[in-house]
Amino acid sequence: MSESNVVETTAAQADAVLHATTAAVVTESSPAAAALTNQPATYTPGMAMPWLPPGHTMVLPGRGEVFYRHHQHADPTAPTLLLLHGWTASADLQFFTAYEALAEHYSFVAIDHRGHGRGLRSPVKFDLEDVAEDAALLVKGLGIPQVITVGYSMGGPISLLLTRAHPELVRGLVVQATALEWRAKWWERMQWKTVHIMGPMLRSGVFPRWMRWGIRRLLGPNHPMQQYVPWVASELHRNDTFNVVQAGQSLSRYDARLFAATLGKPAASLVTTRDRLVKPRKQRELAAALNAQVIELADDHLASWTSPAEFAAASVQLVQHVVAAG
Repeated sequence: MSESNVVETTAAQADAVLHATTAAVVTESSPAAAALTNQPATYTPGMAMPWLPPGHTMVLPGRGEVFYRHHQHADPTAPTLLLLHGWTASADLQFFTAYEALAEHYSFVAIDHRGHGRGLRSPVKFDLEDVAEDAALLVKGLGIPQVITVGYSMGGPISLLLTRAHPELVRGLVVQATALEWRAKWWERMQWKTVHIMGPMLRSGVFPRWMRWGIRRLLGPNHPMQQYVPWVASELHRNDTFNVVQAGQSLSRYDARLFAATLGKPAASLVTTRDRLVKPRKQRELAAALNAQVIELADDHLASWTSPAEFAAASVQLVQHVVAAG
């Protein structure tokens, strides 16, 4: 692999690490959720926090305790969304900029995946199919007959795997900034072999300070998200670094080319056209396989932060398309 490819890979992984920085504890309804964290968050008086739906935990028999947020719309006939976050993120990190916009129209459940945020801690090695089954069991446990999945980045593969295993649970799919596969080319498979370098970086004592600096620099001065950087920084240590690395390794093996087109569900896709982590070409290949309605957003992989209003509006529009098509 050339030096330029190594630099690009490291930059892409740094972008991915920037996903690993939110979830909130203030609205949790269960004290048991504290046990789901690697280290407690530290909050300071006056810290700005966004609106977050109520948080809950549920024990999945034989698996462990999962954390999720659950918003129930006043209209009991409103569709329910299942929000599936990306690699190194949490549900809050990925979707908090869209929570309020989605809550105006829909009910939703937002789960923290294994080893991410307050997600289930398990000695079993991270596997995308297991994570999809966690989400399916949560939906069944809540007594929800059907959901529209909204999967960002890694959440896209989880969404497709869930739909393949439990087609009766899924009314339709929204995929965002994600791909059909990440391993078709030999150099992509080589790049994934460097994912293990994230472990020491995430465990480093300087990581939180680096992240605060990186997030502020990414957003730029006067960006509306700047007010939340201290809250974001307080959540940096929630992820289990071993599971995060294993999740990257599981993604490196994911390939939906043989089954995506067979799912037969209404679909819509958000393509982030300046994305350096998930190339737009790969995003469009997935959209074509799903026969998905496409909305383009001219931003990079952290569009939910850097273009929050546009991301929220696009998410609502994508779900509306799936509801209408279904």
